[in-house]
This record gives sequence, structure tokens and C-alpha cells, in this order.
Amino acid sequence: MFNNAAILGVGLLGASFSLALKKHGLCGNVCGYGRSRANLERAKEMGIIDSFAADPSDACSDADLVLLAAPVGSFAELVKRASSSLKNGAVVTDVGSVKGRLVYDLEDSVPSGVHFVGAHPIAGSDRSGITYADPELFRDALCIITPSHRTEPAALKAVMAVWNSFGSKVMTMDPDQHDRVYAAVSHLPHIIAYAMVNAVSDIDRSFFSYCGQGFRDMTRIAASSPEIWTDISLLNRENIREMIAVFRENLDRMDAHLKASDAEALKKHFVRASSSRKRIGQD
Repeated sequence: MFNNAAILGVGLLGASFSLALKKHGLCGNVCGYGRSRANLERAKEMGIIDSFAADPSDACSDADLVLLAAPVGSFAELVKRASSSLKNGAVVTDVGSVKGRLVYDLEDSVPSGVHFVGAHPIAGSDRSGITYADPELFRDALCIITPSHRTEPAALKAVMAVWNSFGSKVMTMDPDQHDRVYAAVSHLPHIIAYAMVNAVSDIDRSFFSYCGQGFRDMTRIAASSPEIWTDISLLNRENIREMIAVFRENLDRMDAHLKASDAEALKKHFVRASSSRKRIGQD
């Protein structure tokens, strides 16, 4: 499908994407770019990429497909640095979990004749780095493609074909709606997990010695990359703050029921949540 691809950000997602391209015969050569030369050298030794470059423009100079896989806060700068070498007809896409305004900004940033198509695979891990790269990471995972009214149809078709080839469950969504949805089901849970760990730390760090599987399950994502989640949180801050307000209202209601020793009201909250949780994946 592509003669050459460039991966800007060779971490877990970028490396897994590269391996999937190779496994499914979608690309002849993959060039990587990242901040760590040692990581790039290791990625080449592992067969994740075929070559690497010290600058985004060099990595993208002959690329038919460019993947933005660094922290989302760096996307605009990466495209700016690579724009002079992006060739006519090239498709630029990403794996970032924030879209919205970012999609429109990146569409404005790419040169005429180059096409940006936003994508968000709902895949990954609290573990990061190329050590955990897996060509099957995206199989059976939902992948949200976020076209705008400016998206070039052939480029959209190509990006969707890539993810379909990986075995992902592909669907499209408006960029702004994407950010509202994922502020609720992804970004808010990360914020809560970080806050929960910090809360216990503030109460008494020795309590961590006694935590069971429930606490470990609820806070697993707090081990995710702080750099990545700082970028995500700031780029989608308005939606996230709206979701925090709703979450706070739910906590306040439970707190009021506890203060009043209102078992029936408290139980209603638990029943409602339990019922909703059991329906996830069934609706």
C-alpha cells in the first residue's frame, strides 16, 4: 500500500504500528524519528524500523505515510519541522487520544497536496517503550477515525484500510465529539487514578503495603506516562473539567448520604453503577 513510511515517535504505539505494517505487507521501508538515538538504534536492531533520521524532515522526505506517535503536545511542532519535505500525495495520520481543535490545526499545517487524517486506536498499555511493541496490539481494538469536512476521501479510505488490515474495529466520529466522549471514558478515569494514588499517599504512604487487587486494578493506569497524560489533559482540558464537575457532583451526593447515614439512598447509587457497569459492551 505504501512504499515508504515514517514513524515520528518510536514508542509502544509507533513501534507496534510499524511492526503491523511490516507483518501485513503494507509498507516496503519504515524510517523512524525520535528524541533518543539509543532507542532508535535499538528499534532498528529489533527490526521495528529499517532506518532512522535525526530530524523529522529527513525521516519524512520520501514517505508516502507519516504517523505521529509522539506525545500529542508535540504534533504541531513535528508537522511544522517536517512540512518542507512532505511530498505531494503523502498521508499524515496519528495515534493520539485528543482530536478536536488539533485535527483542524494539523490540517492547516500540512502543505497543499498533503492530507491529514486523524486516528485514535483504543489500544495500549500502562507499560511503555519498544520492549512491549506487538504487531497484534491493534487486533480487535476499536479505532476511531476522525475526518473533518476537509478530509480528502482517498486519504480517508487509505487510513481506514490500514486499520482494517490490522484487524481493528474501525469507525468514524466527529473530532469534537471524539474529545467529549474520551474525556468521559478515558481522560477522566486517568485523572481519577492519579488523584486516588496521590490521596492515599497524602493520607499515609505506609497504607500502600496493605492494598488489595481492587486498588491495584483501579489505579493501574496511574502508572501511565506522566508526559503523555500531561499533554492529553491540557489539550482536552475544557471537556475534562466538565467531566470532573459531574464526577464531583456524584461524590458529593454519596458524601451527603454517608453524612446522613442514608443507607437506602447510598444503595441506590451502588445499584445504578453496578447495573451500568454490567451493560458495558452489551449496548
